[in-house]
Amino acid sequence: MGRKILVVDDVEFVRKTLMEILRSAHYQIVGEAADGSEAVEMFKNLSPDLVTMDVVMPRVSGIDAAKKILRADKDARIVMITAMGQESLIMEAINAGVKDYILKPFNAADVLKTIERAMIGEDRGSKNPFKDTKA
Repeated sequence: MGRKILVVDDVEFVRKTLMEILRSAHYQIVGEAADGSEAVEMFKNLSPDLVTMDVVMPRVSGIDAAKKILRADKDARIVMITAMGQESLIMEAINAGVKDYILKPFNAADVLKTIERAMIGEDRGSKNPFKDTKA
């Protein structure tokens, strides 16, 4: 089986779509969570290679969850999922240490390209992510 991924989004349809895309590329989905609180607990228990995390979620936001995960594991690979118009939130996430982001609506090619880039250790942290809005 491929690398292990935890998928986090409060919208079930988005989670299922991401999981289908990732499975098609032979990634192993080790868990799915609907909010940041669940994500932090699942990360601790499952030790995934990468987390996809929605930015805006109930209870604990994706950014707050990412910060908690990165405090526990500075090498955690997190890719944020966000809609256009949330640039300031993405910059906050990148400054906190997330590896990359995917803009909604997304397509399979963009998702897989971004996930692979994060898996090999490349990130957008040192670049202005909004010069090129394609993932």
